[in-house]
Amino acid sequence: MNWIEAALLGLVQGLTEFLPISSSAHLRIVGSFLPGAADPGAAFTAITQLGTETAVIVYFWRDIVRIVRAWFGSLTGKVERNNPDARMGWLVILGSLPIIVLGLLFQDQIESVLRSMWIVATMLIVFGMILAVADAIGRQERDLTQLTYKHGILYGFAQAMALIPGVSRSGGTITAGLLMGYTREAAARYSFLLAIPAVFGSGLYQLYKTVSNEGLSGPYGLPETALATVIAFVVGYVIIGWFLKFVSTRSYRLFVWYRILLGLALYVLLGFNVISA
Repeated sequence: MNWIEAALLGLVQGLTEFLPISSSAHLRIVGSFLPGAADPGAAFTAITQLGTETAVIVYFWRDIVRIVRAWFGSLTGKVERNNPDARMGWLVILGSLPIIVLGLLFQDQIESVLRSMWIVATMLIVFGMILAVADAIGRQERDLTQLTYKHGILYGFAQAMALIPGVSRSGGTITAGLLMGYTREAAARYSFLLAIPAVFGSGLYQLYKTVSNEGLSGPYGLPETALATVIAFVVGYVIIGWFLKFVSTRSYRLFVWYRILLGLALYVLLGFNVISA
């Protein structure tokens, strides 16, 4: 049963990682309904995110190679530092700092108390409403060539909010982008690029701890986690293309209502003790 459950959780991770609905919340929720009714754990979540983030690298491979070349070129003086691709490299690095620092400072809380289902339900609703406001009032005039260092830092702090399950990494950064006047597609695209250092850093760190001596604290071993990671990669790759096309012509209203209804449903289930917090 563990293999089937892990495969299902990998599917959930791939489907939800890039949508503004919080993949970590969905793994936490789905885990509560599986036969063991156990939290998959922060380590399982971080490692399976390596699969979806690998999908980002494959999907944006040409963009990433161009950005990395320009960034290294700016270090040697072969490329001007105000080159858009070189600046994007610096912005991704700068925007990654908040989640790295806060993730290390609050690691114990992230892996324990912040995984409470009451917190998950609340964050789904609260940040769903914030996303609705941002989508309604955002000017949507800027593209990524207009991204500034100030905005890069703000994007970074928005991404750091995703350390709390229920907020959503993409949801937080997309909301910040909309409030700063970026188009829906630009905000989503930068969200994907910005997540690469943070997700790989967290996932590889958890993988190192697992392989070295600690093992996985949740109900799934490394083989089952590897299966979930592969499934997350395949499904995530498909979702990236679909999502970018969707937001280029549609609003985020669908995801807002989904977040709010899911959060309210969790309140009911928790209140009647159908699931454990």
